[in-house]
Amino acid sequence: MRAVLLETFGGPLSVADLPDPACPEDGVVVRVGATGLCRSDWHAWQGHDDGVRLPHVPGHELAGTVVEVGPAVSTVAVGDRVTTPFVLACGTCATCRRGDQQVCERQEQPGFTGWGSFADLVALPRAEVNLVRLPDEVPDDVAAGLGCRVATAYRAVAQVGGVRPGERVVVHGCGGVGLAAVMVARALGAEVYAVDPAPASRDLAARLGAVPVDPAAGAVVEALVDLTGGGADVSLDAFGAASVASASLRCLRPRGRHVQVGLLGGADAGAGADLGLVVARELQVLGSHGLSATGYPELLALVADGTLRPDLLLRDRVGLAEGARRLAALGEPGAGAGGATVVLPHR
Repeated sequence: MRAVLLETFGGPLSVADLPDPACPEDGVVVRVGATGLCRSDWHAWQGHDDGVRLPHVPGHELAGTVVEVGPAVSTVAVGDRVTTPFVLACGTCATCRRGDQQVCERQEQPGFTGWGSFADLVALPRAEVNLVRLPDEVPDDVAAGLGCRVATAYRAVAQVGGVRPGERVVVHGCGGVGLAAVMVARALGAEVYAVDPAPASRDLAARLGAVPVDPAAGAVVEALVDLTGGGADVSLDAFGAASVASASLRCLRPRGRHVQVGLLGGADAGAGADLGLVVARELQVLGSHGLSATGYPELLALVADGTLRPDLLLRDRVGLAEGARRLAALGEPGAGAGGATVVLPHR
């Protein structure tokens, strides 16, 4: 198979001919129809995730068609169109038994603990717990973003943040997951403010129904408190930086809810909250990590009936070589602005 190969953290990314993956006994092999480009892939390339072992194939947002099924799998068939959460849950640990598969104690992750979907083929273990069949109304390029950005945004906004109609929601960082969060919050009837330094991202957020806010204009926290009439009900850091998380906390009203979605890597990995502010305002600080496979039918129904339109978030569709170049560039300012990039391995 052809795949993007990572051999040195932060080093060159090349498209290489590699052996086809072996099918796990409890899993499947999927022919990748499309795979999303996500900032989490950039963190893997940089070596910020200690689960990544070299050489490595990145990629964790995927959709495609099953081409091989392991002997322990009876609920999935060759020819099924599928996607999967980026957390491949075990289904048996105490956390999974409580229904919280997205934070499985023994999770595996394509593109992190195992080779991922920047490839013609990807092997996925634990198929019966994690694979999600795709409705005909959802094509591969749209479904590729569901496994991470849209599903992550849906859980962060609707389930963890508990956004209700009429609430004021601030989304800090309008990359893939941030723009999806804007879309979900608007669909839930919230008043949304979208903060991003890139004009293209602010413009797309405005088209999705948000009030765009440029952090470069200065005093962004004060501006948000003023715009929201005293502070937001819910604020999300959808980028992942200490300064962004701090702004998210400080723009909340008393008893507001901060949701941390973006990964904090590198020097920001140990960033902490201002707990004095948390106590003084009785703020809630919440983490959100993906969406379990059991939550996908509800999400897919909203996509299939047009309530959510992740197709509006797609900016570009590129091949593997261009996808590798764009992955390496994600650390540059504005590299992911203006919508999502989807990699089509067979282009």
